[in-house]
Amino acid sequence: PACLEGVSLEDRPEYFSKLFPRLQELRARTGRPHWIVIDEAHHVMPRDLDVAATLPGELVGSIIVTVHPDLMAPAVLDQITTLVILGKKPKEAIEAFAETVGLKAPKLSKVELKRREAIVWDSTANVTQRVKIERETEHLKRHTRKYAEGDLGPDRSFYFTGREGKMKLQAQNLMLFSQMGDGVDDDTWMYHLQRGDYSAWFREFIKDPKLADRVQAIEKDDSLSADESRKRVREEIEQDYTLPASEATGWQSDEAEHQTVKA
Repeated sequence: PACLEGVSLEDRPEYFSKLFPRLQELRARTGRPHWIVIDEAHHVMPRDLDVAATLPGELVGSIIVTVHPDLMAPAVLDQITTLVILGKKPKEAIEAFAETVGLKAPKLSKVELKRREAIVWDSTANVTQRVKIERETEHLKRHTRKYAEGDLGPDRSFYFTGREGKMKLQAQNLMLFSQMGDGVDDDTWMYHLQRGDYSAWFREFIKDPKLADRVQAIEKDDSLSADESRKRVREEIEQDYTLPASEATGWQSDEAEHQTVKA
């Protein structure tokens, strides 16, 4: 796998435009990789991408994962043949995709997907199907190092604001969160703790429901002082996110709500 976490967001499209043709050349020569999975594709194939230079061939055998298909290059979306939608608004997501690429959206009543369910749309045949996703054989996490040490970006960072909102301290990852949590005053720490902000961030943006549940129990324990709760929250984070680099691999928790498109 190729990880672009060390490449700035603005430089990722250019880096990808050089990497992807090499992958296609490798597959043409050796038959591998069978599938090319492009995660957070809106970062590397944005609207203004020079598609002709980046994609010398078709996207056959590619899986594109994104939460923002509307931010992607239209010429890329035009090649999508199958759409797999997860999350709370599958009907709206399909309609938005269809409008973007100029297709007629399938007739779909408002659907509330249960956990481990998805809507699959074959856009060539205009057929939709509700499917159940099988549980993985073991619990694996994707991007362990990303969440621990990388830059989650401004939209997914945690912000220590304090009770009166006079500060805006951004923690772009879990290690910075722990360091800032140790440094903020007791009132600021307890303000976010009592509101349940920490577990909400772990659940929604770190995509780690187990960590969120453990921290939520700490948030509900009124007997803990600021220092005691800080220590326990930090210990819960370090239990899962201080792995050596050789162990920090795997796939993301199934709690993540992504829109996946496949060519």
